[in-house]
Amino acid sequence: MAVAKQQKKKDKWVNRVLLLVAVILLGLGWYVSRLWKERNASFVHYAAFGIDIPGGYNIHGIDVSKHQDIISWPTVGKMQVENIKIGFAFIKATEGLGNVDKQFRRNWKAVGKAGIPRGAYHFFLATKSGKAQALNFINTVQLQPGDLPPVLDIEQLYGAKPEAMRKEVKAWMQAVEAAYGVKPIIYSYVDFYEKYLGDDFKAYPLWIAHYLQQEKPRIGRDWIFWQFSEQGNVDGITSKVDFNVFNGDSTAFNALLIK
Repeated sequence: MAVAKQQKKKDKWVNRVLLLVAVILLGLGWYVSRLWKERNASFVHYAAFGIDIPGGYNIHGIDVSKHQDIISWPTVGKMQVENIKIGFAFIKATEGLGNVDKQFRRNWKAVGKAGIPRGAYHFFLATKSGKAQALNFINTVQLQPGDLPPVLDIEQLYGAKPEAMRKEVKAWMQAVEAAYGVKPIIYSYVDFYEKYLGDDFKAYPLWIAHYLQQEKPRIGRDWIFWQFSEQGNVDGITSKVDFNVFNGDSTAFNALLIK
C-alpha cells in the first residue's frame, strides 16, 4: 500500500512537471512566432523604391542634399506605389559657419512648387560656435507656414569634448527657436544620441537614424521621424536617397507644420 501511494505521488509530480514544461513551450512558441511576425510582416518590399518599407506608417518622406545632384521634384511628387508616396522632404541648407549646400536654393524652391511639405536642416560642426552656425542657417532659410520645423543634424564630435559639443548644440537650438518661434528638431543616429546627447535634449523633437532593426528604431525616448534606409530609389532622383517615416497620423503631421 505504501509503495502504491509513493508511486501515485511520483506520477502526480511528473504530470505537473510535464504540464509546466508544456506551458513553457507553448509560451515560448507564441513569443517566437510574435517576434517572427514583427520582423517579417512589418516590412514590405517595394521593387520600385528598391527597399523594404515598414508597415504601420502612413506618411513617408526623403532627405536630400547636393549629393543627389539635380532633382526633378515634379517627378518625385507624382511617384506613387500602392499607398506609398513622398509626403515630405528634408533639404540640406547649411553646414558649419558659412557653407550653403549648392543645391539648397534650387531644391527649396522646386520642392515647394511640387506641393511636397518641406523642411531644412543644418549639418553641425561640433568644434565651431553654435550661435554662429545658427546665424548661417537663419540667414539662408526663410521658413513659411506649411513648412516643417528647422532641423539640426548632429552626428560627430570632430574631436570636441562632449560637454563642449552639448553647450554649442544648445546655443544653436536656442538661437534658431528664437528666430523662428518654433522648437527645432534634432537629427542623429541612435548610438550618438544615447552616448552624447541623451536627457539634455529630451525636450526637443527627435528624428532618429537607425537601419539595423526593422520594427522600430532601438531607442527608449519618443521620436517623430525615423530614417530607416539610405538606399532608396525615387523617380526624378538619379542616385540613392534616404527614406524616412513620420511617427503619427495626418492630424499629428499637420500639427507639426509651421503655422
